Amino acid sequence: MGQAVLAEVAPGSLAEAYGLRAGDRILRVNGKPVRDLIDFQFEWAEERVTLDVLTGDGRRVRADIRKAYDQGLGAVFESAVFDGIRRCRNRCLFCFVDQMPGGLRESLYIKDDDYRLSFAQGSFVTLTNVTEGDLRRIRNLRLSPLYVSVHATDPAVRGELLGLGRPSPILERLEILSEWGIQFHTQVVLCPGYNDGDVLERTYRDLSRLESVLSMAVAPVGLTRFRQGLSPLRPLVRDEARALAAWVRGKQEECAARLGSRFVWGSDEVYLIGDIPFPEADCYEDFPQLENGVGMIPLFYRELDALTWPKRLERPRRRILASGVSAFNAMAAAAARFNQVEGFTLERLAVENVFFGPGVTVSGLLTGACLERGLSGLPSGSAVCLPDTVILTGRGRFLDGKTPEDVEKALDVRLEFFPPDAAGMQRILLGEETG
Repeated sequence: MGQAVLAEVAPGSLAEAYGLRAGDRILRVNGKPVRDLIDFQFEWAEERVTLDVLTGDGRRVRADIRKAYDQGLGAVFESAVFDGIRRCRNRCLFCFVDQMPGGLRESLYIKDDDYRLSFAQGSFVTLTNVTEGDLRRIRNLRLSPLYVSVHATDPAVRGELLGLGRPSPILERLEILSEWGIQFHTQVVLCPGYNDGDVLERTYRDLSRLESVLSMAVAPVGLTRFRQGLSPLRPLVRDEARALAAWVRGKQEECAARLGSRFVWGSDEVYLIGDIPFPEADCYEDFPQLENGVGMIPLFYRELDALTWPKRLERPRRRILASGVSAFNAMAAAAARFNQVEGFTLERLAVENVFFGPGVTVSGLLTGACLERGLSGLPSGSAVCLPDTVILTGRGRFLDGKTPEDVEKALDVRLEFFPPDAAGMQRILLGEETG
């Protein structure tokens, strides 16, 4: 049985009041070992909770906690699973992990396919490795909604895409779980020539007839330059992206009338590849797959329009907004809005991904090497702003292990990072003079 390691303890929280610190390990809750955050939350629901803790300096202590029923611990765990992440057993033709070079952080090569992370964090899983015991637990604890990578409801096509060498039916499993009251958000990673066309149409028909399926997202496959020895795949091209966006729009109209929801959405990448306008933010309803890159840019612009803006800055300020190639054009209207503030100048700079290859265009996968190449022509002392997604997964480092300080020293520039929301971006770019 694993141990629940605390990564952060919030100031003023219940955890701090009882002497818990980052690095402490919770061994048992109410005398019971806990496998994951689900077990922990189940035990934590009591008003009196006992924690057996191994502190960071090696002491074993017990905390007898009195709390309100809905009062949280006020701590963040290093992982939502304490007994090890369930590894993926598939060999997906499009797996991004298989397309990464060697020499990166070990954690980047973990292929997870864990239904517990699906429930706790919205991670997409294939459900190919769940046991009968897992299914009973999902049913008994009503672990819903789950986020499921369907890719195709045609068993033969799905099996081929997952690299299993045999059919991989998914509808039967979804139907069984549906009978138990479990709901789903689903996704299709679209690989041209495999699961588009008639296969995509069938997938849509099958999923949209299940009341338990809440949404379906279609996202183009992402390919890096490290595909040596892997199955041949090609990216979605502009005309195909435009056709896909039109297909999605037609299905949304159908679903709105039949289901009361648009149900199916294309990821933001579809509109970026197609170089076409995004739907209005309201078209995404309650943004059911925002973390999957569906509607992030339309939501950003809606939030941007709702902000209060200063007319001018007391002290002139100049910033350079660096982004991946796909976000460069998408940020044009945002840059124009920032530049309406007198005394503020915002320039945009597209940074090509020289690490993963030009086919990878999202900002979050830019590395230190990409920035050292892409920012090399800037004047000394330039202030460059980037979304903090480029370093979040590396805890202060880029994916290639370089630090922001490495890039700053190499180029004599200053890097500033903003959270990927409109208010956070405004606060960092304009400083304290946001009105």
